Formats: sequence, structure tokens, C-alpha cells
Amino acid sequence: MPLTLNQFLLLVLTFAAVILVIYLIRLLSQLRRTVAEGEKALTEFGVLAKHLTELDLVVKAKVEDLGKTLDASKKAAVNISQASSLIATKFVAPSSKFLPIALPVARFIWRQWKKRKEKKKDE
Repeated sequence: MPLTLNQFLLLVLTFAAVILVIYLIRLLSQLRRTVAEGEKALTEFGVLAKHLTELDLVVKAKVEDLGKTLDASKKAAVNISQASSLIATKFVAPSSKFLPIALPVARFIWRQWKKRKEKKKDE
């Protein structure tokens, strides 16, 4: 039994409609899976954002502590600088007049002390 042109076109259109429906069903199921994965990713992003804000607070606290430590270090450096300038102006500069005499005397005393130490080792 041969098909007429109308029957053949109806058959082709039916196959095309079935293929289209199958394609749409697969597309919609893939979209549903993609939406589910997107929702999971959004919940994970929310958790990660919460952890990131907690980490940000911790880092800010550490930076504040570091700032306090740096301020204390600056104050200590200023105090050491002032102390060294005081020592240089009050003690080293006036005593530099006596260095040409004091250094040879100190060297002589050092040598004598080393000789005594060596004699005690030999005995």
C-alpha cells in the first residue's frame, strides 16, 4: 500500500514532532540538573562568604595588634636613639680626651691578664 503525499508529510511531521519533544524533554531535564547544581553552588558560596567574613575579622584584629607592636617598636627605637645620643654627648665625647692614654693601658692590662691565665693552665 503506497503512501500518499499527505500521509508521507504527516509521518515526517510526526517524526519531527517526536524528535523535537524528545530534544525539549532532554533539554528541560538538563536545565533542571543545572539549576540544582547552581543552588548547591550558591549555598557553598554563602558558606564560603561567611567564613571569609570571619577570616576578615581575624585578619583585621591581627593587623591592629601589629600596628600596636609597630608603635611600641618605634617608641623603643626613639628611646634607644635618645639614650645613645646622651651617652655619646655626656660620656664618650669627654672621655675621648683620655683614650690615647687609656687604650694602651687597657691593652697592657689585658696582656698581663692573659699571661696569668696561661700560667694557671700550664700548672
